[in-house]
Amino acid sequence: MTTTQMPPVRAGLVGYGFGGRYFHAPLLGAAAEIDFLGVVTTSPERRALVAEDAPGRAAFASLEELKDAGAEAVAISTPAATHSGLTDRALELGLAVVCDKPFALDADAARRSVELAERAGLALSPYQNRRWDSDFLTVRRLVAEGALGELVRFESRFERLAPGSGPGAAGGGTLLDFGSHLVDQALVLLGPAVSVYAEWRLRENGLDDDVFMAVTHANGARSHLSGSWSQGAPGPRFRVTGTTGSYVNDTLMDGQEDLLLAAHTPASLGPAWGAEPPERWGRVHRGDAGRPVPTENGAWDTFYPAFARAVRGLGQVPVDPRAAIASMAVLDAARRSATEGVVVGIG
Repeated sequence: MTTTQMPPVRAGLVGYGFGGRYFHAPLLGAAAEIDFLGVVTTSPERRALVAEDAPGRAAFASLEELKDAGAEAVAISTPAATHSGLTDRALELGLAVVCDKPFALDADAARRSVELAERAGLALSPYQNRRWDSDFLTVRRLVAEGALGELVRFESRFERLAPGSGPGAAGGGTLLDFGSHLVDQALVLLGPAVSVYAEWRLRENGLDDDVFMAVTHANGARSHLSGSWSQGAPGPRFRVTGTTGSYVNDTLMDGQEDLLLAAHTPASLGPAWGAEPPERWGRVHRGDAGRPVPTENGAWDTFYPAFARAVRGLGQVPVDPRAAIASMAVLDAARRSATEGVVVGIG
């Protein structure tokens, strides 16, 4: 039993590419509330990686085989175009589902999955783990404390220099890949969007990169969101402007990804998980050089325990699946805006 005295949720993982191997498997394995049964993959190379990373961990050939092994839930981390089909099939099998971003390729597909889960009475949650980034948690804390006054602009960037890298066709392009997180964070912070203007650059393979979105929210605030895999001078991760001050964090990204890539887990690091050193802290400015603000610990490790409790009926899913519909509506509008060069209304 876990500390909540509930039986662990028997769960599996579909897919063992970069996301499944580094972002899901370690966190599933570290959660006391999860009994991690194994991975669904038919690739011999990825089955070998599963065995190398966790000797004895099972590999399954299908969702049906995973279900027959006693699974109650599944996390899906596969190419973007397969997300909706796998989510819907898992729900039809009676499995609770976590689906990685992008949750779907458009808002209509997201809505179909959400309504299917509601009819079945099953827990469904988009994997918006970056709601628990250390820097974003810090932004939310400052806003809750009123340290910035009333927010008027949220500038957020996922920018990297990785020529020839970035999401391929399987990832759906930078708008869906980075944009899913950027838009989700903006909606969490500032509420519903009413319009968007977007720009992008098409790469040689026809997929988008260097994405910029100017989102207007119902409360009048604006989000400026940028995503790129070909930016040699990444801008500040956040510049959040309010009526009494601004918060700036120049750190390129939250450090939890690097910890997972270095084979650390919440179980191995304990309380040190997600901690950011002072040199990575942001600053609050009021027309001056600013004062450093301690960064909250990142908390990706809270997602799967919360999801397991939701499966057991002991709480809400960590991310409301209807938030994915709202995010996809913004991304659908951004796609049209970037293509046609117009401002597109939402809702």
